[in-house]
Amino acid sequence: MPKVKMNRVKYPEGWELIEPTIRELQAKMREAENDPHDGKRKCETLWPIFKIAHQKSRYIFDLYHRRKEISKELYEFCLDQGYADRNLIAKWKKPGYERLCCLRCMQPRDHNFATTCVCRVPKQLREEKVIECVHCGCKGCASGD
Repeated sequence: MPKVKMNRVKYPEGWELIEPTIRELQAKMREAENDPHDGKRKCETLWPIFKIAHQKSRYIFDLYHRRKEISKELYEFCLDQGYADRNLIAKWKKPGYERLCCLRCMQPRDHNFATTCVCRVPKQLREEKVIECVHCGCKGCASGD
């Protein structure tokens, strides 16, 4: 009989510090995915999922880049295991994208007239003062706000 390989993930040192928060955000994500969407627009059903994914990525980004509380090994582990969005974090490192809510808001192919999302426009330049992004429900993620 062949040996059965157990695919156990080896957690790096420091995982026990961030695990409760990650597990809590994953539970919120499952709850948001299973939440009924009666009476909501099709795009509105995805807004809580985008918000929680942003929270997880921002949490890990802040721990590594701002507060420097986790090691590079743990940071890379979180990115490799899908606990955070590698591409979104790469955009946060660039000037002008520090507060970007999601990657769809900056892709011209997803918007009319090949521009970016309305949430990327600074608040002082908007004609309408209260807006919501169609993709993720963001009310404004321009760096100048």
